[in-house]
Amino acid sequence: MIASLALILLAQLCGEAIARGFGLPVPGPVIGMGLMFAFLLARDAKSSPLRRLLPAPLVDGNLETIAKGLLANLSLLFVPAGVGVVGRLDLLKTQGAKLAVILLVSTAVSLLTTVFVFRAVSALVDRRGGKEDV
Repeated sequence: MIASLALILLAQLCGEAIARGFGLPVPGPVIGMGLMFAFLLARDAKSSPLRRLLPAPLVDGNLETIAKGLLANLSLLFVPAGVGVVGRLDLLKTQGAKLAVILLVSTAVSLLTTVFVFRAVSALVDRRGGKEDV
């Protein structure tokens, strides 16, 4: 359990170090997630020498169990953010309308982008003759 949790936190730490060290506009946890994905691909590759070098908890499914446990309790991580918002109600009162507009516009842009990407990928798949019932 400790090794699995340490690996997850190490991936996030490395991602944060890379983001800050190179001044990247990408959040560190996103880079850390990419690093973790690369690790999992390397670990699960056929005849990977990495499997022999890693401790048992990182190859026997314990890593996945720990990740599922973290995801199950993810809502607890929103408590500090909620407390921070309540602690700055004065700022929310003065900037609330602007924040609401930004939230609405960014949500609409995200949804429209998702629709356009889906339609583009669907058209590309149809052109390649990959029409299959899903």
